[in-house]
Amino acid sequence: MKSFALLLLVLSCCSMGGLGQKLKPKKRSNGEEINFRTKTKDVCTMSMSGDEEMKLRIECRSQGMSYWCEFAGKPSVCRAFRNNPKIYWNQIAVELRKLPHACESTQVLKTTMCQKAPAEALMKQIAAGVEPEDLANQDRSVQKTSTSMRGAERSSVNKIGKPPMLPLIKPAQHGQGSENEMEAMKLAQEHCWEPLHDVCSYIIGIFRG
Repeated sequence: MKSFALLLLVLSCCSMGGLGQKLKPKKRSNGEEINFRTKTKDVCTMSMSGDEEMKLRIECRSQGMSYWCEFAGKPSVCRAFRNNPKIYWNQIAVELRKLPHACESTQVLKTTMCQKAPAEALMKQIAAGVEPEDLANQDRSVQKTSTSMRGAERSSVNKIGKPPMLPLIKPAQHGQGSENEMEAMKLAQEHCWEPLHDVCSYIIGIFRG
């Protein structure tokens, strides 16, 4: 009887130990970053976030440009990932190093440690983009050119807007009537800006009598 009670006690302790192991917190990988270079020497950084559903963002710098892409999936359904997520992400980084372009060359990220896991465990690409590094400089150049053109236009308008100096015309004798008016308009057309023809003609008419 004593031996039976001792056996029950041992089994109880073992089951409690197993329960304690199950309650151990999962190893997290949130906020971690892994730096790597692609086959064509693009400098990249991958960062992970999420819990049950994970998101992976990859940002890379190449010659004269930068590009990025994002992946989403549930690798937590893979037991090997739950046991050691760091190895899982390192395996992804190793695969990305073999590619010439970290975002264009793959739509699904696979690892050897979770190749038998359900399809939902796969990290699938959900977004991507390219950003030229000199885009901001191009915007500033366009703004500067536009400002210069506006300044040149205003300067040109100001120059055109100034009517030329009228020659001094001696007053003519009275009695010439409409002939003086026609002569005044002709001189106004020759020497005055078009919107000011009437004004110039009137002033010339006064001088010509």
